[in-house]
Amino acid sequence: MTNKENFEIIYKEYAPAIRKLCLSYTGDRDNAEDLIQETFITVWKKLDSFRNDAKLSTWIYRIAINNCLTSMRKKHQHLKKITDTSCIDIPEDSSNEKIQQIDLLYKCISKLKEADRVLITLVLDEKPYEQIAEITGITENNLRVKIHRIKKELTEIFHKYARL
Repeated sequence: MTNKENFEIIYKEYAPAIRKLCLSYTGDRDNAEDLIQETFITVWKKLDSFRNDAKLSTWIYRIAINNCLTSMRKKHQHLKKITDTSCIDIPEDSSNEKIQQIDLLYKCISKLKEADRVLITLVLDEKPYEQIAEITGITENNLRVKIHRIKKELTEIFHKYARL
């Protein structure tokens, strides 16, 4: 199998999960797509150097997380003086309620702390706790506590902005 064929298989398998992860960081589909592209460009360039020290999925998630964090830091530095107080930025003429709800969820997730975004996205992607612990480098017990707190905080954010 050629590198191109391997990469196509990898992309098809992991792109949907990476899309969710990037969307949870940005809260914006266009920015998320840019980050997905950056992630898979890096995967393509470094695929030959992957040493199998970790699972392929863990390696790809780490690349995506690093890209998201770098992007967020750059954006934060650039927009330091601008304060964004709204969580909801859904066009009124949008007719698809399910898309609106998903967009609202990811916009609210984007209001969480960086590390919390990663955890909740992996949970929403139905990754086993063991794999999440491996990707993030925290114990499963600590992970369970953090996820409970994140769900509580996310519920509060959602209720705060759903009333607007």
